[in-house]
Amino acid sequence: MAGYAPATMPPPLEKKPVKFSNLLLGAGLNMFEVTTLGQPLEVVKTTMAAHRGDGFATALTRVWNRGGVLGFYQGLIPWAWIEASTKGAVLLFVASEAEYYARTFGASEFVSGISGGIAGGLAQAYATMGFCTCMKTVEITRHKQAASGIKPPGSLATFMDIWRREGIRGINKGVNAVAIRQMTNWGSRFGLSRLAEQGIRRVNGKEEGQKLHAGEKILASALGGGLSAWNQPIEVIRVEMQSKTEDPNRPKKLTVGKTLRYIYQTNGLKGLYRGVTPRIGLGVWQTICMVGMGDMAKEMVEKVTGDKVTAKH
Repeated sequence: MAGYAPATMPPPLEKKPVKFSNLLLGAGLNMFEVTTLGQPLEVVKTTMAAHRGDGFATALTRVWNRGGVLGFYQGLIPWAWIEASTKGAVLLFVASEAEYYARTFGASEFVSGISGGIAGGLAQAYATMGFCTCMKTVEITRHKQAASGIKPPGSLATFMDIWRREGIRGINKGVNAVAIRQMTNWGSRFGLSRLAEQGIRRVNGKEEGQKLHAGEKILASALGGGLSAWNQPIEVIRVEMQSKTEDPNRPKKLTVGKTLRYIYQTNGLKGLYRGVTPRIGLGVWQTICMVGMGDMAKEMVEKVTGDKVTAKH
């Protein structure tokens, strides 16, 4: 029929292989992110969540008094490095698989993005982050003992003491809260980022599946990362479960539910959102690293490995 234009078909669904170059890219970008501004923002966020009466400026002062500039990098080496180098690979591998299979069942980009993020976040929590969070707690414990004039035991000795006294539950204390945080965090971030990408394509007249330029990708990821901070109460609960605070009103055997009630009773709703400002800042910095610097990192990894990087960033 004259003048008839066939409807544009969406590009065929293709499963991208998870290559070594992809995992190296994820690990490298995560290492750069945490070693620069990532760990200082993480330390301030955790400090505010643990000391819920502190504002942002008070938390900065508290961290500075704890060790100057180095206070902002407490727990970086080796625990944050171990976490950064492994969690990116776990997230990338599991999320890409889950997102692909969700699409094969007919899910939209938004739903498949959420599915990939939830699966990847869950795998992160139980595969790597329980161990790494325990090691960070060991580091904080050693710091407090040193400040009191007591010579602290080594990290491995402290870890083995926790293992002997509390077993696998001890070294994974708070891991269920970590799992809930990671599932909701990455589910929100992936899903909301995909939704933002769709909106940006519509506004700019781009077809479904058409690539976004760097500025558009940063905007979409920043929106996803910033809005995913809605689950900050889970992060505050995680910090409280792993903290060494002595309070007679604090339940002895903390669960996620008991901890939520304790925080709400002592600090109200505002206490559940302590640390949300540095967390939003952390999300923006992660976006800049993973998206803004992604292309430069891709070129470097491709030169080193001779393998074309296919990962999204």
